[in-house]
Formats: sequence, structure tokens, C-alpha cells
Amino acid sequence: MRGLRRWWDDTAGGLPAVFWYLWTGLLVNRAGAFAVLFLPLWLTEERGAGESLAGAVVGAYGAGGAVGVLLAGVLADRWGRRATLLAAHLVAAGLMLALAFSTHLALIAVLAALVGIAHSMPSPAFVAAIVDVVPEHRRSRAFNLQFWAFNLGMAVASLLAGLLAEASFVALFLVDAAATLAAAVLIAGKVPETLPRAAGPRATRSGGGDPVAGRRPGLATALTDGTFLVFVGLTFVLAVLTMQASTIMPLAMRADGLGPSAYGTVVALGGALIVVGQLFVPRLIDRHRAHHVLAVSTGLLALGFGALAYADLLPVYLLAAVVWTVGSMLAAPPNAQINADLAPPALRARYQSVFYLTFPAASFVAPTLGGVSLEHLGERHWLLVGALGLLATAGHLLAGPSRERRVAARAARPTTPERARVG
Repeated sequence: MRGLRRWWDDTAGGLPAVFWYLWTGLLVNRAGAFAVLFLPLWLTEERGAGESLAGAVVGAYGAGGAVGVLLAGVLADRWGRRATLLAAHLVAAGLMLALAFSTHLALIAVLAALVGIAHSMPSPAFVAAIVDVVPEHRRSRAFNLQFWAFNLGMAVASLLAGLLAEASFVALFLVDAAATLAAAVLIAGKVPETLPRAAGPRATRSGGGDPVAGRRPGLATALTDGTFLVFVGLTFVLAVLTMQASTIMPLAMRADGLGPSAYGTVVALGGALIVVGQLFVPRLIDRHRAHHVLAVSTGLLALGFGALAYADLLPVYLLAAVVWTVGSMLAAPPNAQINADLAPPALRARYQSVFYLTFPAASFVAPTLGGVSLEHLGERHWLLVGALGLLATAGHLLAGPSRERRVAARAARPTTPERARVG
């Protein structure tokens, strides 16, 4: 019993109530975001779109996502986290209702782009709010739980989406809108505004030793912060590696004579490992420096995907999936922690938005370049992916110390205590 209590304290103890309301809102948001999973099928079966047009509409959704993360970063730092979350959820719910009953393909494309904007906006605001309310020494476990909630919600969404799509595509959109609205109600009722009152122009203009100090605060600060952009670039590589599982690996498995059910088994194994094992990650990594953890995690991703060069049977794919999934699990908390540490308090959401751009960018680059690489290099594509991961591993080891010196210098400077709004 004492061991269980200690595990709970290490995993989830000491986190404020507002965090748990944010966590629940994120879980509901992800569990209900399933209509987009079936957007291509709905377009082709219900709206008569061809495959190329369906792909273009889904692409519009992705482009909207890139716009949404940047917009959310600016709004969350200006309006506030709560206001941005409420606006994004309410708009998304309304757009899903409109999409459910739209029949004109041009209108559907516009709505899909707007839904992409609304769906991507909560992520920077959620994370910025978590940083606002969780003490620094507890943030690693908070980010670990955030990653767990995201993946648990996606697993639930995948299951519900299949069941609802069998019954009715309209029901798929309506339940999605209802879940989004439920998350908005929870945020409206339980989450106060967390934007620190002290977070303003002075927050990025005071203090020596910080390369972003003295600059005019804005999105440009994040986009010209060299230390931060190196970290974002390494995260982009990690995202490109992770995206191999959903974009290129199915093609490789088909070439090896393995069908969709085999691919589904590999994906299900990864999801199950995260849902079951993510809660044990904090105790495993808390005593280690963040850049060492990221180097190990990226190395595991490189090893797992590189091993696919020698995979032609399902057990080999499953073993490789275990390796790269463990790498992803280890990477999630320190990635979010470093992002939070590098951001000036006044620009937390803007830094989050630039960080989150890595994922839509990777979702474009991974299939586009990966498909060409697989076609021309065959199984050697996976050796190239592994080599890219090893380069990123070395990058973390080289860039980590300077990041930590900057964070330590900022922490050592006297600052005005931040106070969260309670409106």
C-alpha cells in the first residue's frame, strides 16, 4: 500500500485542482475529436468527392491547423488562456454542426479549413495554462499526464468513431460537436483565467543574460530565438520519425505481404503501451537531465525505425514498435518541460504555438519525402531514417547544456511574482 501511494505521489501527486480540470477538458476534447478521422471516407461515400478532391479537403484541414496554432499563441497571450479555449471549443462545435449538414463541396472545403483552425487552437492554450498553474518542480509529471490523456483520448476516439460511422456519418459529427461543447462547459465552469497578471511587455525586457530579454514581445521573439529554434528543429526531427508509423510503415508492410489487420495490430500495440506504461515514466526519468533523456528517447526512435530495414514478418514489426513507442513515451515530458522553460512568461502561448507547428510540418514532410525515399531506396529508407534519428540524438547532447545554462540564468534572476487572474 505504501509503495502504491508513493507511485501515485511520483506520478500525479501535488498537482492543483485547476490542472485536473484542464486535464479532463483535454481528455474530453480528444475523445470526442473523431469525425475528422473519417473525413475522407465521408467525402467519398456521402458527398461524392473523388479521392484527389477528398485529399485536397483533408489538406485544407491540415493547413488550417498550422494557422490555428499560431493564432492561438497570440490570442492566449493577449486574451487569456480561458478565453481562447472557450472560443476555440465553441467555434469548433458550431463548425462541426455546419459540416454535418453541408452538401456543397466548396463549402465543405472552407469549413474543413476553419475546423482545422479551431481544432488546433486549444493545444497551445492548454499547455500555457498548465505552465501557469503547476509549480515548476511538478511540471514534468503534469506534462506526462497531458501526453497520456491525449493518447487515451485518441484511443477512445478511434474506437467510438468506428462504431458511430457504421450507424451514421451525421451522428459522427453531432457527437463530436456535443463532446466539444461538453469540454467548453467544463472549462467555463471550472477553469479560471490563468494568464499571469505580471505577464506583459516588461516580462521580456528585463533581466540580463537572457538572449530574448530586451526584445519587443511578440511572435517574432519566438521565431528569432536561436536556442529555442534549435530545440524546435530537433523536435521536428522527432516528429518526422514518429510520423513514419502512420505514413510510410503501412506501405512497407504491404510490400512485405502484410495486410491492414497486421498494421492495425502494430498501431494498437503502441497505443496500449502508452496507455498502460506512460504513468510509470516520471519515476524513470525524474533523476536524469532533460537533454540526456531526449537523447536516449530519440536514439530509441532511430533504433526502432532503423530496424524496419530488416523487418519482413509481423513479430519484427511488433518488436520495433515497442522500441520506438518507449522512445516516444520518454520524450513527451522533457520536450514539454524544455519548451516551457525556454519561453518568457509573457510569451508562453506564442512559444507553444511555434513548437506545435512542428507537427503539421512533419505530417507534410514525412509522407511527401518518405514516399519518394521508399520508392527509390526501398528498405534502405529505414536506414536513412535511423541515421537522421542518430544525428538528432547527437544534437540533443550538444545543444542541451546551453539550454540548461539559459534556463538556470533566468531562474536565478529576481522577478516579480506571477499572479494568475481568477476571472
